Amino acid sequence: MPAAEPPAADPAEIVEALRDAARLGPFFEIGTDPAEEADPTWRPFPETDRDRLAGLTDRYAERLGTDERRVAASILFQGLASRLWSPVVAVAARGIVPDLSGLHWRWAPGAPVALWLADPRGRRAKDARDAAGLVHDAVVDGQLRPLRDAMLGFVRLADGLLWGNAASALAGGLNVGPAEPGRAALVRELLAREPLAGTGTFVRGRFVRRSCCLYYRVPPGGEMCGDCALLPRR
Repeated sequence: MPAAEPPAADPAEIVEALRDAARLGPFFEIGTDPAEEADPTWRPFPETDRDRLAGLTDRYAERLGTDERRVAASILFQGLASRLWSPVVAVAARGIVPDLSGLHWRWAPGAPVALWLADPRGRRAKDARDAAGLVHDAVVDGQLRPLRDAMLGFVRLADGLLWGNAASALAGGLNVGPAEPGRAALVRELLAREPLAGTGTFVRGRFVRRSCCLYYRVPPGGEMCGDCALLPRR
């Protein structure tokens, strides 16, 4: 017999859980106010308009001071992955996984990425493994894969780099807010699943990736990130 579908969560619980997660900081915020529907600046996310995404990437490159589109695209992908993982993992660690099919975004280079969820819905998860499956479906398959496909339509980036960025963004969320065993367990479950599996490992409790996001190429000489594979390790 096929596995039973996880039970639905009450929409009010989804809204409350997202509101609680937002207290961790702006990267954990997803708005749910239905009045936002009247704002025409919201766009469905993931962004699949390649021309628009390419234009935003080029403007972001200008802001970074680089003429390498792939550098800007890599850093943008990682930033968007972080904005997705942070609130969803925080909420999922409490046993509720939001449905992101109604997710919208609003962003211009230099401004924070705003997210808004129309018609909040979701599922209940009984444990970290169950939650990881639901989060993987929502974030990796529903959001990051389409975003990756759109970006690869105008820039060349290796899959190892992109999924390394996604893994780094996922693990990096653990550095924000109080240590929570539930979040840590969920992150490790997700990192064990393709396409994140093998992108890095935990060394003395901190994630170290096996690829580089290219931030070091941002002029006048971008520093390496704390989890970069290029950093010497003792």
